[in-house]
Amino acid sequence: MSEPTLHIGRKISRIRELRGMKQEALAAELGISQQAVSKIEQSAEVESEALEKIAKALGVPVEGIKKFNEEAVFNIIGNTVNNHDQAAFFNYYPTFNPIEKLVELFEENKKLYQELLQSEREKVELLKGKSK
Repeated sequence: MSEPTLHIGRKISRIRELRGMKQEALAAELGISQQAVSKIEQSAEVESEALEKIAKALGVPVEGIKKFNEEAVFNIIGNTVNNHDQAAFFNYYPTFNPIEKLVELFEENKKLYQELLQSEREKVELLKGKSK
């Protein structure tokens, strides 16, 4: 059996995603551009100084990034969470960004309001035409 490849960039990407952090947020923490974060996540190797800063921004130790194994994470979750004693665990942390959901709902409501307003304007115009 061969040793799994050590692609630090992919590990950084998965840890960032599991933490619910976007590339833009990580970039802001590091004081670099989103494109620079994207490039780091595509790199098989990352300089140790940069890796230390990234680890701090992600809230994990450097060794945690180096030894990250997605399969192990899901095995731990599967072995420690069951439907009996930790049912509330599943909904405690939302899997979506609440602010993004609010913006999405606002945009939908804004569109509906504009359609309703246009409909009312058309009714007013029709009524004006009938009263002449």
